Amino acid sequence: MEWREEAIVLGVKRHGETSVIAEVMTRERGRHLGLVRGGRSRKQQPVLQPGNSVEVHWRARLDEHMGTFVLEPVALRAARLMENGVGLNGIQLVAAHLRLLAERDPHPRLYDGLMVIVDHLDTPDKAAELMLRFEIALLEELGFGLDLERCAATGQRDDLAYVSPKTGRAVSREAGAPWHDKLLPLPAFLNTEGTNADAASLADAYRMTGYFLARHVFEPRGIAEPASRGSFLAAIDKSRAKLLP
Repeated sequence: MEWREEAIVLGVKRHGETSVIAEVMTRERGRHLGLVRGGRSRKQQPVLQPGNSVEVHWRARLDEHMGTFVLEPVALRAARLMENGVGLNGIQLVAAHLRLLAERDPHPRLYDGLMVIVDHLDTPDKAAELMLRFEIALLEELGFGLDLERCAATGQRDDLAYVSPKTGRAVSREAGAPWHDKLLPLPAFLNTEGTNADAASLADAYRMTGYFLARHVFEPRGIAEPASRGSFLAAIDKSRAKLLP
């Protein structure tokens, strides 16, 4: 059994004296593990850094075996990502999110999103919005998609201001007014074209995705929110503060 495909490195673990087990994300085969012989060598270590794109050649005697990887570099981004807190924590966060998926299940939409994110982690404002939209897509891929396009009560598509914490569906400003203190705010940039994602609206959006991730994913699995999520958001805030006069 063997295949070849481009992938993004998510992480590595030591295995024996000279080898590592590499974890990668591919478009067609999802999150996949493989043994890299000599992976701790000076030649291989720079390639096996999270965020790098590699060409993967996987081999195994049987399909259910972990198998071995031979990796060739395609795009080495890791050094750039490690230069700032947004990049460093961002790649750790997106990897943690992808580990919520079953191994070897294809999720091409998330792979495409990952490709965009890793190319923009050195641009904090873009990275913040891209990661937020990735979390929304992740919820959908896990079976807990949010409906932010129309009001759950009236069916209207305009003036949507809230999200129901029970259903994950949008609610219009008028319909939600009597219960506004029990609803989650819906930032306009998520469903209104041309609306910018400022700091306040991004904070509301991350509280929303954090709520649904905790409710549907973290708490049922008995796991905590990744520490990298708070670190990533703190790094975003810090980068913004540096730009203020």
